[in-house]
Amino acid sequence: MKKSIVIFYFMLLYSLVQLISWGALVVRLEPARMAMVMGEGSVFLFLLCVGAYFLHQSIKKEDRLREQQQNFLLSVTHELKSPLAAIKLSVQTIIKRDLDKARQTSLLNNSLKDIERLDDLVENMLLATKIENGSLSFPKEEFDFSELVTKVTDRLQIHSCGCEQVITLAITPGIKVVGDQFSLSSVVTNLIENAVKYSGPCAEIDVELTVKDGHPFLKVSDKGPGIPDQEKMLIFDKFYRVGNENVRKSKGTGLGLFIVKEVLQMHDADISVRDNVPHGAIFEITFS
Repeated sequence: MKKSIVIFYFMLLYSLVQLISWGALVVRLEPARMAMVMGEGSVFLFLLCVGAYFLHQSIKKEDRLREQQQNFLLSVTHELKSPLAAIKLSVQTIIKRDLDKARQTSLLNNSLKDIERLDDLVENMLLATKIENGSLSFPKEEFDFSELVTKVTDRLQIHSCGCEQVITLAITPGIKVVGDQFSLSSVVTNLIENAVKYSGPCAEIDVELTVKDGHPFLKVSDKGPGIPDQEKMLIFDKFYRVGNENVRKSKGTGLGLFIVKEVLQMHDADISVRDNVPHGAIFEITFS
């Protein structure tokens, strides 16, 4: 049991003991005041229980947030260390060995992928920080959303399964939205990266962009393990990830879906998640 919880219960027990002892002392000295002691004692006990409940909830929330932040630091450390180690190894190999042009190009391309991965991580952290302190502004303008989704998907395609095509596109051309291209690009990137990350090796991912009931409609489907019903709303909370960072195999910081939800809210867009068949998850975005 956490130290704060132990202290909390000790103070609660101490308060109850004091209440009972003082009440018993007053009744023993002045028996006629028993009704008054019982009435006031009941009110005090009720207020003590209500205060104890809310204080207990606050302590639990603080402990949960602290644990999520610790998990975030562990995951960020892993997210930074892995690509940096890969980049360092590639550069050292190029410097120390006499490689042919094709091999050098391959190593440099791999390093570029890791750099883009680091860039996405830094952008997510900056976006999350700006959202939290309210300093993020969205210069909205009309742009081709179909083109943006296609570009993001093409960039992530080469990171997913080598040269194999795993992201299937069904994009209606020329769909326009009014919003901030940079932040909406982050939304699309996070959704597709999550789909690739939580699906099996080289599993097929479906990305569909159409117009539904007169509104732009984006759907990202994966073949992963799916999301339990009780966690479908929790996944949009900051730092929330299922399991413990020390044993979780999938990479991530718990910021992606938090950013997705916040950015879409600022663009008056709705996001929902439902089960895929036979397994996996489907994220759907509807713009107003």
